[in-house]
Amino acid sequence: MQHIQPKLTLVGAGPGDPELITVKGLKAIQQARVILYDALSNNELLEYAPANCLRRFVGKRAGMHVYSQDEINRMIVKYALTYGSVVRLKGGDSFVFGRGQEEIAFAQQFGITAEVVPGISSAISVPGINKIPVTARNVSEGFWVITGNTKNGNLSRDLHFAIQANTTVVILMGMSKLGEIADIFNAQGKGNTPAAIIQNGTLPTQQMGLGNVADLAAIAARHQLCNPAIIVIGEVVRFHEAFAAVQQKISEELKIAV
Repeated sequence: MQHIQPKLTLVGAGPGDPELITVKGLKAIQQARVILYDALSNNELLEYAPANCLRRFVGKRAGMHVYSQDEINRMIVKYALTYGSVVRLKGGDSFVFGRGQEEIAFAQQFGITAEVVPGISSAISVPGINKIPVTARNVSEGFWVITGNTKNGNLSRDLHFAIQANTTVVILMGMSKLGEIADIFNAQGKGNTPAAIIQNGTLPTQQMGLGNVADLAAIAARHQLCNPAIIVIGEVVRFHEAFAAVQQKISEELKIAV
């Protein structure tokens, strides 16, 4: 009878493109007995799992929760104790608003070994693949990554401090808060700060809208942008090759309107 060694491995699947997973993450998938995967992890990665691997979808789509976090925690323990190696496959990185620490803490209460395989976070990679650096000398000396969906469903209050820091701001899960984000920047007199909304970043279906933070809602409507998407705000957005052309077009439209 095979001796079961229960183990949880958190694997960051990266921003969407399946080729952006790490080699170590891919090896973990290849050795998994069970994979619990989220909506934002590319399903193509499941093809690398063993034929007898149990695959369970535990993510969220369009705000619908297949399982609560408590249920997912219990599933991790159940499968680890029953099958051994459980891979928790998450989009991006497990520790960037991925609740990875909660899952590890719960598993360890039952003596389950835990390992973390970091993933490429969309907060850095999605702007980067579009040639928007989150930091740039003499432009932005740092960046803030903020959630638009806290435990209470609110926009993080850290945004107020991030604006004062005068650095790049990347907001994840913030598409339902575009008007609120714009209002906060306008209140600080920074409504003209360059901004980008990038949907399905790194995938062939990627869509992007550029403009100023004051016009976030209009940008999303014009380009029909929705989740999953990230919002990048700061002077670094000017590095995108299309930004100057967008600004010129807006300027001309304003002149015509006047």
